[in-house]
Amino acid sequence: MPVPADQEEQMNLTDDLKNPVFRRIGRVADAMGREVYVVGGYVRDIFLNRTSHDIDFVTVGSGIELAQAVARDFGPHTPCNVYATFGTAQVRHRNLELEFVGARRESYNRDSRNPIVEDGTLTDDQNRRDFTINAMAICLNHDRFGELVDPFGGLADLAKKIIRTPLDPDITFSDDPLRMMRAVRFATQLDFEILPETLDAIKRNADRMKIITRERINDELSKIMRSPRPSVGFKLLDRTGLLEYAFPPVLSLKGVETVEGVGHKDNFLHTLQVVDNVADKSDSEWLRWAALLHDIGKPVTKKYDEKLGWTFHNHNFIGEKMVPRLFRKLKLPMNDHMKYVAKLVGLHMRPQSVGEEGVTDSGVRRLITDAGPDLDDLMTLAEADITSKNPHKVRRQLEGFERLRQRMSDLADADALRNWKNPVNGNEIMEYYHLTPGKQIADIKDSVKEAIMEGAIPYDHDAAWQYVLRVAPSILHIMGLPQPKEMTGHDLIH
Repeated sequence: MPVPADQEEQMNLTDDLKNPVFRRIGRVADAMGREVYVVGGYVRDIFLNRTSHDIDFVTVGSGIELAQAVARDFGPHTPCNVYATFGTAQVRHRNLELEFVGARRESYNRDSRNPIVEDGTLTDDQNRRDFTINAMAICLNHDRFGELVDPFGGLADLAKKIIRTPLDPDITFSDDPLRMMRAVRFATQLDFEILPETLDAIKRNADRMKIITRERINDELSKIMRSPRPSVGFKLLDRTGLLEYAFPPVLSLKGVETVEGVGHKDNFLHTLQVVDNVADKSDSEWLRWAALLHDIGKPVTKKYDEKLGWTFHNHNFIGEKMVPRLFRKLKLPMNDHMKYVAKLVGLHMRPQSVGEEGVTDSGVRRLITDAGPDLDDLMTLAEADITSKNPHKVRRQLEGFERLRQRMSDLADADALRNWKNPVNGNEIMEYYHLTPGKQIADIKDSVKEAIMEGAIPYDHDAAWQYVLRVAPSILHIMGLPQPKEMTGHDLIH
């Protein structure tokens, strides 16, 4: 736990360095005549009672040389990955990732994100750190083992739960603008406050984010999204002007428009509440992304109707189509994660409508089939979307979801429908009717699916094939295609 600032000079953390790896690295450094320190997040997390398997070390001299010597000390099969361009090296030892770098000082040209790096002292290295809570170091050399070096009062800042820079924040943020997003991220993760002077400097330097790559921005966004309350981070991004560079699509959700005294809710604040609601129920990062984008189609579908008030017709379907474009533009992963987010955005209103009284079993089956293995996540998102301040409305919606869950459990084929696969294979249709691939095959399979959804036939192959034999001739006739030849005994058995 943090101690008063006047005790920091005498503080020794030997008891917190019980893993023998620290003593070994200290001995290797002593043999080389090098200073070596544990730095950064690992030191911070000691006082926050957080465990970490990633440990950063700074040495005065070549970090690569020390890493290679440490790897040799651990044994001949210890991997050591060298990144010469950055002057760093990583050693893997059991479940630990140990990263070594030489102490350095950095300077920047204003229009470049790449620093000019020179060898430096521990003091130089601490000066270039982003925040005081990350600028603490613990010596591992034998004569000073466990000694805390805290020149900027990082320990006191931990106790006060504040984020501030070691040096002038304008210089710190101008040098590496991503540090502004890191400030927001740490404040979100740790539930800390950004010092007002530091916050003002972020506002002044927000436009420096233009030189930062999307990949680095997305990495920080991902960490914000995985925080206990992501809304804290997004509100800070908005407050500081960083949101324009970090994730501009959600800016269109901000604000309330009023016509004839009738306004709509602020969809930005609503969205952030939904994200937090999801975060309370699930650790899934991509479900949280779906929550962030679930109403992204509202700004382009917003209309005012004199009778209905504000409407957002089809915003879910429009939003679903927008997701791939947004992901591509912002260099988010164009893989199953994107498809998952788009799918949930498109479906997020369905549980509410299907949960209403009077909806048939067909509607329930369609929802289960369309959601598939993501049904539980969809239900979580749909319930998180309830942010009304009207207790009667909230109760009615929750009762609808409970009714829907009961109806889904009552369907005998519900579990099978989650993993929907048409029981009739297109190849067997083509073989039987001597067809080539085309729309007619899809039409026949769609008719089978429709019959299953309506409960007209059970969800199994034999029933589905018999149904094909009944409906396919009329479909093929309508399309002007020849009918199959007279069935053989083999066909009848099939």
